[in-house]
Amino acid sequence: MTFTTDPQSFQQLQAEVTRLREELQMRDQLVQQLSQELFRLVKGNATYLPTRQVSERHMAEMRALREQLQGFEQQVTFYQEQISSRDGEIYQLRQTVQELTDRSRMLEQVVQELPRIYRQKFAERMEPVKQKVAMLQRENRQLHAELQSVSYRLAIRSRNTSRIDLPSFPKVGASVGIPTFGNA
Repeated sequence: MTFTTDPQSFQQLQAEVTRLREELQMRDQLVQQLSQELFRLVKGNATYLPTRQVSERHMAEMRALREQLQGFEQQVTFYQEQISSRDGEIYQLRQTVQELTDRSRMLEQVVQELPRIYRQKFAERMEPVKQKVAMLQRENRQLHAELQSVSYRLAIRSRNTSRIDLPSFPKVGASVGIPTFGNA
């Protein structure tokens, strides 16, 4: 048999148990009063002896009351077991809620720390890349400076040796044979 942990049904059960206890208490009082009255009557009248009919009727009523009392006791025991069972379930649910709350807080903290962790890991991985880029930039500047130096030296050398190799022609006034085309 499974029980729901519905607070309303739990309250109804508690109300029923309370009502049954009150009814049981009232019956106990009635039995007590009846026994006191019987005792008083018997004590007050020593010659009073109940007749067999009255005695059997009282005994039947007593048996019925005892049976009813046992029924109520069984109901109370049943409800107490249900209450205990539900108390156990409530305790377990509270434990589960506490564990889930703790886990949720831990996950929240991890989620809040993730950006910082990722930035730190990224920075750690970027450090060698930054060093390599800085080294390449230094090399680039050095090579650029060397290129400018070589360009400058070539420019100076080309000024000093700006002689163009032209064919040399004989001087004017010398007889130069002009080709003829014969008797054309």
